[in-house]
Amino acid sequence: MTTEPTTIPGVFLVNSPKHGDERGYLQRIYCEKSFQAEGLNTRWVQSSMTSSPVQGTLRGMHFQKPPCGEIKLIRAVSGKVWDCLVDVRPDSPTFGKWESFELSEENGRALYVPEGIAHGFLTLSPDVRMLYSMSVPYSPQYAAGVLWKDPGLAITWPGEPSIISEKDSGWPFLANSLTY
Repeated sequence: MTTEPTTIPGVFLVNSPKHGDERGYLQRIYCEKSFQAEGLNTRWVQSSMTSSPVQGTLRGMHFQKPPCGEIKLIRAVSGKVWDCLVDVRPDSPTFGKWESFELSEENGRALYVPEGIAHGFLTLSPDVRMLYSMSVPYSPQYAAGVLWKDPGLAITWPGEPSIISEKDSGWPFLANSLTY
């Protein structure tokens, strides 16, 4: 298992090789020792899975505000997504910047996402399942987001969503939100 920094401080791409034979493969999805060596969070108190059966489903852009800011470890366990992160930390040198990654069962990559980063994804295939591990429990009163099509962010999505929730369609622009 290896980690590589991205252009957003504190975000890491986690690469886990697959070890396979005629039975299929084995892939480590978390290793405390590897995360400790990189100075990353090793305490996960909640795990959740999303299921998105329709290609073109958009979820995001979500984060939790303090005092319940969360660190996330995110991976696609089936299907393929275009995953997007936006830095919503006002004192960050990359505030308002976004970066995207393709996550899929095939490439086996994961994202380590620190507090203060909004997260969302667009499914690029049908039958997507995403696995999340979080450093704190979900707290609805601290749930927040920014609009996926905020012109100030100018995110270049790989297509228009075919499905998006009313809640995700109603998040404010970053400039109008009470950011992280």
